[in-house]
Amino acid sequence: MRIITKPSTAKCNLQIYILFLLCEPRYVSCVHLAKIMENLSHDSINRFLLREDYTPKDLFIEVSPQIELEGGTVSVDDMVIDKLYSDKEKAELIDYFWSGKHKKVVKGINIVTLYYTDRNGISVPANYRIVNKNERKTKHDYFLEMLAEVEAWGLKPSVVTGDSWYASKDNLNILKDKALSGLFALEANRLVSLDDGVYVKIKSLDIPQDGLMVNLKKVGQVKIFRMVFKNEFRYYAMFVPNPEKISGLSWEDFQRIHDLHWEIEQYHRALKQVCNIERFQVRESSAIRTHIFCAIRGFVQLEFLRFQGQILNWYSLQRNLFTEVIRSFILDNLAAQFLDLNNLEKIASF
Repeated sequence: MRIITKPSTAKCNLQIYILFLLCEPRYVSCVHLAKIMENLSHDSINRFLLREDYTPKDLFIEVSPQIELEGGTVSVDDMVIDKLYSDKEKAELIDYFWSGKHKKVVKGINIVTLYYTDRNGISVPANYRIVNKNERKTKHDYFLEMLAEVEAWGLKPSVVTGDSWYASKDNLNILKDKALSGLFALEANRLVSLDDGVYVKIKSLDIPQDGLMVNLKKVGQVKIFRMVFKNEFRYYAMFVPNPEKISGLSWEDFQRIHDLHWEIEQYHRALKQVCNIERFQVRESSAIRTHIFCAIRGFVQLEFLRFQGQILNWYSLQRNLFTEVIRSFILDNLAAQFLDLNNLEKIASF
């Protein structure tokens, strides 16, 4: 983060921009914020986005005092910020990525996130990476980098979860070497063996609800579970540091951790719907990074308000923000129409 050596004279700051993202329903731009604030120029807002150098560690420093750092669940996943009509030649971070939402490759910005849920139920992003293809790193590289960083910063999760993209043999073996528990989705063609040592595809097995003990090829002993999602089977591998306890993992254990992993999907949805992460009109990488950091920080503020009981959920603030305005508009216009009707009746009576 930029080190401030003297009091800032900047009119636009982090909190102003975050509040703007949380309350603006549609038009996110420097010009629009300048019109709202009146005493800010759009150049001042643009300079704020360009000059700041916030990092994922700044995010962790913000959230760490308010969460339990030990014993929680870390989930890894990525999302694509749609920028379908932007020119990728004019913005370094915009490129083509596979989108789970669109089920195809689309133009946008790819963000990989480590999302942490502590034992009290507070869920916050703990680390993230904006994918830059010029760095020539894979999502696996980003995942392992981020995990090592949060561990160095003092986070001590007990469980790591992820979808099938992150369930490579190298990733799973690294987690097992770290004595971490895990729950990862598996592709239907992953090879496993029973006691006979013959490897078959997971989809060929009859898996009971309470799971099935198998040896995942080049990983070792895991317990696999199967569930139906959108009329098709999804497969998952669970493991714990003590091999003797893997067989004792139950459907309830699986469901509980799976529900915790689903939190990251809800986080991605909230970032887009209430934190305006997709809506920006800047091209410089530094400005885009600042905007993304502000959107993520905005979510963190909503999550802490939710946990403290000040709002019902992440969507409450924006939904209730315009209630009084809409009510007044409706009532004022109803009153105006009523008066107009009265005048028409009076005129017709003469």
